[in-house]
Amino acid sequence: MMQPILWLVLAAVHALPALAFFRPASLTTLYGISADNPLFLLMQHRAALFLAVFAACVFAAFVPEGRRLAVIVVGISMLSFLILYFSAGSPAPLRRIALVDLAGLPVLLAVAWSAFRA
Repeated sequence: MMQPILWLVLAAVHALPALAFFRPASLTTLYGISADNPLFLLMQHRAALFLAVFAACVFAAFVPEGRRLAVIVVGISMLSFLILYFSAGSPAPLRRIALVDLAGLPVLLAVAWSAFRA
């Protein structure tokens, strides 16, 4: 019973940036990028990728066979951001995102342990 809960926690971590796919105006609030900025389209695409990560987490919550692949997808998303964040000198505007990903790492480790121990 604990595995579905942990996967839904990881889904929640990715829900807000995924919602930006459906509410592009929230990209301005979340990242300070206006709709006339060429990077706005890229951030919309990033939101679509977060929607895929979110969907992988929800899928893994209910379909145990999908958990190994979901661990890889979520791990790439969270770890790559943290590596880039720290290698860029920990930019202050991205600190909240890094803290959320850091808080999610123990959850990711728990589901990864469960998925790959068998």
